[in-house]
Amino acid sequence: MRFNELCVEGYRSLVDVTLPLRPLNVMIGPNACGKTSFLEIFQLLGEATQEKLADALERRGGFGSVLSKAGEGSSHLRVELIVDVESEQSKEPMYYRFELVPRDVGYLIALEQLEWKWDPSAATPFLYINAHSERVLYADLERKRSFTSPTWDYHYSELALAQVPRMHTEAEALRSALARTRTYSYLDVRPRSVVRLPQALTPTISPGANGENLYSALHNLRAMHTDVYEHIEEVLHIAFPGFRRLEFPVVGAGEVALAWHQDDLTSPLYASQLSEGTLRFLWLTTVLLSPQISPITLIDEPEVSLHPELLKLLAEVLQDASSRGQIIVATHAAELIRWLEPEEVVVLDLDEGQTRCTRADSLNLDEWLREYTLGELWLMGTLGGRT
Repeated sequence: MRFNELCVEGYRSLVDVTLPLRPLNVMIGPNACGKTSFLEIFQLLGEATQEKLADALERRGGFGSVLSKAGEGSSHLRVELIVDVESEQSKEPMYYRFELVPRDVGYLIALEQLEWKWDPSAATPFLYINAHSERVLYADLERKRSFTSPTWDYHYSELALAQVPRMHTEAEALRSALARTRTYSYLDVRPRSVVRLPQALTPTISPGANGENLYSALHNLRAMHTDVYEHIEEVLHIAFPGFRRLEFPVVGAGEVALAWHQDDLTSPLYASQLSEGTLRFLWLTTVLLSPQISPITLIDEPEVSLHPELLKLLAEVLQDASSRGQIIVATHAAELIRWLEPEEVVVLDLDEGQTRCTRADSLNLDEWLREYTLGELWLMGTLGGRT
């Protein structure tokens, strides 16, 4: 399942914007141009499909606080996704949309629909969900064109997609993909942070949003996914000349440490001794090369603490990861953009408080790219996305 397009109306600076989606989407632009808002929309979708819409909005200050204030303001929040469905029976995309409007207290889900033309010969798409205000209808799969109302303890403040019956296979696949969205942003590397201390060995190959399972992920990848672990070590050899290997010595009941062996050192360095940039690069590389990468992975400012020379390698790792899951990145690093292709870059600008987005490959840059890199064109202002 691949996401083709995201349309948003009424969320912060995303007053009315459409973002075509590719495997790798690296957003550039000035502060407050909407990069974080795009990441938040995907986070909101991920939480909402786990019946956490109300909580997610409350954590963001309430529904009223996320509505656009630009222009005359917004009276609704509308989100639409166009999704490629991996199916032999139909090549048609799936459409999912919902709209929230204010009420005296909180919000009302005024509209929610999920449709897919799974039968190419059908005159109209098949509606899995058709909800208007508090009248919620799910497709009756046995009768095809009939609908049924929920008979369980339905929560009208939560999305119908989050509560879809599991026998709706395609709808459940969409819900599951969105629910598995993961965000990677600030990594706490202070002296007593979890990424620097011994960690309990757990059966995971994902390092966690705060690096809390980094040692387990690497340990288990080495044991169960040798090719992936060797790829990670290969990247580390390129990134850090003299790097020899990683070890995971047991230091307590069920706990392991991370030992970094270097050619020019007589004893290993432990996580507490590694630099911020080394730890962050190791964490990001493990996130991106893990075979369990999420369908949608959000990364905010991956360049933090990294030496500029590491960004070329990071760009290659991002491109590798995007063949297995969709990656959405927000960055301020021209040195990262330098190593990307135009089709991987999204330029965001702010116009009278409203976000405008442009795919870099729509800007006819061929002549420019014979003399300059994408990063240089951004700094020159040729791409836009500048203050």
